[in-house]
Amino acid sequence: MPHRDIGKRSAGWMGLSRGHKARPLEWIAEKAIFAVSLSTILMVFLIFVFIAKEAWPLLAGKMNSAASQEVIAPEDMDKLSAEELRVYLEMTKAEFAAKDRETLQLLMELKAEAGAEAPDDKDAEINTTELRYLVKPYQWSDYDKPEYIWQPVSAIHKYNIIPLVIGSLKTTLVALLFAVPLALGAAIYVSQLAPPKLKEYVKPVIELLAGIPSVVLGFFALIVMATFLQSVTGSHSRLNALVAGIALGIAVIPVVFSIAEDALTSVPRSYIQAALALGASKWQAAWQVVLPAAIPGVFAAVALGFGRAIGETMIVLMASGNASIMSWDLLDSTRTITATIAAEMAEAVFGGHHYRILFMLGMLLFAVTFISNLLGDIVIHRLKGRLEGKS
Repeated sequence: MPHRDIGKRSAGWMGLSRGHKARPLEWIAEKAIFAVSLSTILMVFLIFVFIAKEAWPLLAGKMNSAASQEVIAPEDMDKLSAEELRVYLEMTKAEFAAKDRETLQLLMELKAEAGAEAPDDKDAEINTTELRYLVKPYQWSDYDKPEYIWQPVSAIHKYNIIPLVIGSLKTTLVALLFAVPLALGAAIYVSQLAPPKLKEYVKPVIELLAGIPSVVLGFFALIVMATFLQSVTGSHSRLNALVAGIALGIAVIPVVFSIAEDALTSVPRSYIQAALALGASKWQAAWQVVLPAAIPGVFAAVALGFGRAIGETMIVLMASGNASIMSWDLLDSTRTITATIAAEMAEAVFGGHHYRILFMLGMLLFAVTFISNLLGDIVIHRLKGRLEGKS
């Protein structure tokens, strides 16, 4: 017996010493995981800071897109102070400091040439980057009534963002109206009604839709869906918000399905068994018991589906028609914020007003996604509280 006690004690001391040796490794692993998590959050924050930094001159009212501006003769460059010259050339302090005198003289000459070629129009004196021209209709000289117009490459740059916002909302709402009923119905069937063998096949197949590249879905919408829907609806525009929205819905279905199915599956089996014991059918139990109990998770699925839809680029770029028309008609061609950024960023002059506008659109898109996710999280917590009887 004493020998056995000694053996147990020695084994215990050996295990304790091994635990002491393992703890530093565990501590390092914990810190590494924490550092990765923190770096992810920091990366998202830095992306937002970068976008805001590029858009800041526009937001601060330091940009002037007027086609006709006061022109200073290049030979009068020495009459301006360094700060006045920098503001006139619309350069940042770092950019201005990096330029020598000859480069500044050349920029003055180019600006004078551009001023001489400015259109002879009263609208040419308007700074279209001001807020009222970005969000309100304006009656331009060659129009009969006030209009919302996005024409960044015209002689007089027009940057009204409302047609782009409406285009994004149209395609996103069509996508959700198409995807949510299908995804939620599939989630209810797979989690509550499908036989186990069938569930093993149906669930992976639906989730595999998430692996289809968005460019393939866009190409499918461009070649197949657009022609089919035009023959059915008789629309005058082959590519429109309906085509882009349905194609977008196909991309959203696996996101909504996966999260909703997990939420429905996590409802305690005792709820279902109690409903069945009271005489309810499987469908009644799923619809009247399981679905209300899983509402917070279902709402989270819809919120994430909204974020996925409004942030998609390639599908809407290929299938929406890319016409910034101010219309709520789903059969009209449309243009979204994401498609605008993708199509025009390569053409925008670095540091110019068009460049700043595109970054402002990116910041707007980032803010909408963040706010929608934040509101979704708040609603989810309130729904959970009500279901648990906390409020």
